[in-house]
Amino acid sequence: QVQLVESGGGSVQAGGSLRLSCVYSRSRYCMGWFRQAPGKEREGVARIYANSGNTYYLDSVKGRFAISQDKAKNTIYLEMNSLKPEDTAMYYCALRSVGGICDLESTTYAYWGQGTQVTVSS
Repeated sequence: QVQLVESGGGSVQAGGSLRLSCVYSRSRYCMGWFRQAPGKEREGVARIYANSGNTYYLDSVKGRFAISQDKAKNTIYLEMNSLKPEDTAMYYCALRSVGGICDLESTTYAYWGQGTQVTVSS
């Protein structure tokens, strides 16, 4: 059974930082971070290819967020800096185990974590 367990969410003031972690339990081709705010659709924030480490970001988080991985710990991270109130959402990590193109569409990923809440106050 595939498990993805996120942690690291919390409440911060605008301009603050948080680091999210996601521990995974199976082999992967790529992984992504997504977020969903109340009343809004889920959107992809960042993704990383497992082998190359190649990353890609949603335009609105470029320069503020960084996705990374620690293969020895079976963990990916999302470092979030200069947080804004509009970053408030439930954040999910997702995993794709087979080859192909990894983008920021939720349908690309078959496995999902339970989410961790990020709240940014102004």
